[in-house]
Amino acid sequence: MRDETSVASADTRWRAAFLIAFTLLQTLKLGVAARLAPFVDEAFYWQESRHLAWGYSDLPPLTAWLIRAGETVAGHGLLGMRWPFLLLGASLPWLVVAFARRHFGVRVGWQAGLWCLALPLAGSMGILALPDVPLTAAIMLAVLALSSALSTDRWRDWLLLGVALALAWMTHYRAAMVMLAGLILLLVTPRGRAQWRRPGLWLALGVAALGLLPLIVSNLHQRGAGLEFQLVQRNPWRFHADALVQPLEQALVCTPLLYLLLLWVAWKSVQRMRDGQAGWDVIAVTAGTFLGAYFLFGLFADDTHFRVHWPLPGYLPLLAVLPVLLAGVRGWRRVYVHVAAGLAVLGQIALLMWLTLASVPGGVAWLHGVKAFPENFVGWDRSSVVVERLLAAAPPGTVLVADNFKLAAEIDFQLDGTRPVYVLDSPLNVKHGRSPQLRIWHRDGQSLRNRLAGSPMLLAVEESALPEREQPHVLGRMCRRIRDPRLLDALQMDHGRKRFAFYAGTVPAQLGPIRPRDDCVIWRHAYRTREAAR
Repeated sequence: MRDETSVASADTRWRAAFLIAFTLLQTLKLGVAARLAPFVDEAFYWQESRHLAWGYSDLPPLTAWLIRAGETVAGHGLLGMRWPFLLLGASLPWLVVAFARRHFGVRVGWQAGLWCLALPLAGSMGILALPDVPLTAAIMLAVLALSSALSTDRWRDWLLLGVALALAWMTHYRAAMVMLAGLILLLVTPRGRAQWRRPGLWLALGVAALGLLPLIVSNLHQRGAGLEFQLVQRNPWRFHADALVQPLEQALVCTPLLYLLLLWVAWKSVQRMRDGQAGWDVIAVTAGTFLGAYFLFGLFADDTHFRVHWPLPGYLPLLAVLPVLLAGVRGWRRVYVHVAAGLAVLGQIALLMWLTLASVPGGVAWLHGVKAFPENFVGWDRSSVVVERLLAAAPPGTVLVADNFKLAAEIDFQLDGTRPVYVLDSPLNVKHGRSPQLRIWHRDGQSLRNRLAGSPMLLAVEESALPEREQPHVLGRMCRRIRDPRLLDALQMDHGRKRFAFYAGTVPAQLGPIRPRDDCVIWRHAYRTREAAR
């Protein structure tokens, strides 16, 4: 007989370890979130929260709605924008705990929660107000609800599954992947095929379809801009061999030893599913779909945007069963597991340290020294200070304009939306699917010329925003978009790696003539600054 007292004592120790680690990690995340400048996409989502709608040219509406709710409760600022995402990120390890406890018991639940806290991608989630936070939480909630519904056929579990899937659709187009995983489960597994006759499944699908309504309405209103961006503009749909490095990327972001462990767990889960062991079908199919389908998709799809976080929902069920498969490990394998756990924790600490250093001036300088410059997080506050000073000395009615959506969104956030920020046409606006949204808001270059021709203009230019090969063409033609530009101020950091310039001029009624780029003061200044920094 087992000593029930010792079993309960062991469970209590694992629970205490999880709660201590969870509290410490959330405290660190809160501190980072309160100081770290907005990521460029965060700032644009904040702009979207100031224009509530059924959807936007880049995303469904939930991210913007959460930011709006956060600032309504806590006021404008970093924590006002981020606290809903911190809560959703904090829910992730608890969902893993709940999933593991349901299938394998209390102790395994707390152990799985610790693995979730250690995985850098999962443990750090919620610091930034990004759509992957509610998307990942919704997918894990759907996995938890589905595994319960398959076993109990309770209406509340099917309803919870539908709500989770609806929330996923309201967050991102990548909710299609969890639907694909569900379809595979329903087609290829015996338990899945039995569900087609259950009314609960159709209830869940009906509720999930409600999450598509905002997406459908927004695409009808925007003439399919969202679908065009997600399915056409950002995806070349041709094979590119450089994407074969995806497993190496995943090994780096998961930490290498833990990544190999998770692949082993995925394989063992497939074996147990084939053996007919209850519950392993959901784990194997979810993990296999997210890891396998995203790898194949990545060989032909988007190769320019950051995407290493896409497979994360596939790792979470594997973390839930990792303690079960490691229970009997001995010898060198046990040493391997301890080293893998230690490296994962070190990876999590390194990520949090990098974000912490990125939030303080001295830390940014140190990161430059180790070639880890956080360019997407720095410079925005300093450029906004310059903008405020120049606006104070500008003629009445001066129009504030930025050369790309990133700089415009960051300045708008720093100024708390107190004045409109227009955006010139830029390849960056097209690359990130923001051009249609700027047109809808009447903040694009054409709206600027139509509405405010002849007005004094303050133009902020991020000279280093584009790849070096594109700068001559884009900056060399920027003088067409401002009449009589004259340099007012300039700002650079990281030895010229990030550069801003500020010009006074007049809004033209129409685009100026195309001239040699060397005739444009904006390009000449950018070129001289770049060469001087080398």
